[in-house]
Amino acid sequence: MIPLASVRGRWLVAVAVLGSGIAFLDGTVVTVALPAIGKDLATGLAGQQWVVDGYLLTLGALLLAGGAAGDRYGRRRVFLTGLAAFAVASAACALAPTGIVLIGARVVQGVAAAALIPGSLALINALIAEADRARAIGLWAGMSGVTSALGPFLGGYLVDAASWRWVFVINVPLATVAIYLAVRHVPESRDAAAAGPFDISGALLATAGLAGVVYALIEGPAHGWRPASVVCAIAGVLALAGFLWREFRAPAALLPPKLFASRQFSGANMTTFVVYAALGASSFLLTLQLQQTLGYSALAAGAATVPITVVMLLGSPSAGVLAGRVGPRLPMTIGPIIAGAGLVMMALIVPGRAYVTAVLPAVMVFAIGLTITVTPLTAAVLAAVPQRHVGAASGVNNAISRIGGLLAVAVLPAVAAITAAPGEPLGPGFARAMIICAALCVAGGLISALTIPGRPQPSTRPPVPSHDPRT
Repeated sequence: MIPLASVRGRWLVAVAVLGSGIAFLDGTVVTVALPAIGKDLATGLAGQQWVVDGYLLTLGALLLAGGAAGDRYGRRRVFLTGLAAFAVASAACALAPTGIVLIGARVVQGVAAAALIPGSLALINALIAEADRARAIGLWAGMSGVTSALGPFLGGYLVDAASWRWVFVINVPLATVAIYLAVRHVPESRDAAAAGPFDISGALLATAGLAGVVYALIEGPAHGWRPASVVCAIAGVLALAGFLWREFRAPAALLPPKLFASRQFSGANMTTFVVYAALGASSFLLTLQLQQTLGYSALAAGAATVPITVVMLLGSPSAGVLAGRVGPRLPMTIGPIIAGAGLVMMALIVPGRAYVTAVLPAVMVFAIGLTITVTPLTAAVLAAVPQRHVGAASGVNNAISRIGGLLAVAVLPAVAAITAAPGEPLGPGFARAMIICAALCVAGGLISALTIPGRPQPSTRPPVPSHDPRT
């Protein structure tokens, strides 16, 4: 084991932060660039949805597979493979001549990120000395939050000063540096106890199922539910059913069904799904509303939502202390409802309203609600399973959060009747979408009230966020 205070320990944490930070940065940078991408490549709303969902699709479907692959085949090896693939895919995104090529490269980016995100934390957990591990993970989580906070500023600046293509170019030198440092300073590690064949069938079925469903949900409303959309929807549902059937029978399942025997675990993940669905869809649509309807520049739109990240960075420790005193049920019930109130306020962000009277109050209330929710939610997930299953539980929760956002970005524009062409205002559909997102958050609070225990959760380690809510 490597002490954190040693030179090698500091380099290891730096590599983990840099590797995962590239994926986290990409999550917040790209959203700000969507209107510019839509105009330049004439992608339309459906194309902008795919730029987001192409990445989230493979990331959400393969997160569990990425963590399991590192355990079996070597954590450093899988991490390095993810970095190299992310750099190549980012270069392809930057050079994309059409929307189709860009979306294809984004799909590959998601595959690579599925190796980076769980791999970075697995390296710390496997190699840093136990006495230093909590501090190292805290550094990883804190720096990940800083990376997310920088994303909107950096993305907006690059779009306004140069081109949306530089949003992807920036990943290449960062990944190159991370590869060099990982080869030089990070030893290999793997789980000697990992048994059973790797669940390749499960990974393929999950990816195919999500791809079919998401394709149908995006393209069906846009093109009148042609036969191709219907066939993809049916095939996707069948593939997802096959995935669930496979996971009940696989000797080394990516999604261990026994975890869901816990009411608390199931309830916390249901809350995760609806709250992160609201977060994903509202972030996507708010960026478009600010730029295409209110006329904000890319930099101004990115800066407008930074208070969400700042409030979460400053308030999450206090939220964790509160949950430790009163138990997770109260904050997980109240937090989503407050977030829902913020989303209702976002429905009032229309032309003619000033930032300080409309946008800022809405994002602040939304941020307070998320801050109250996220840390207790993570603690509830981890406390619901035996210690030996903490890694799997974190991976499941991480994947569910991404899939919630993925499906919401695909579905909500059609449900809210948003059909804006590139650069055009979103219209009253934006307000309808925010009300729907608010209802999802309130549903999350009710689910928590019914499924999460009110007593403080016993824990042998401090709760660590299993995902960054801004990515």
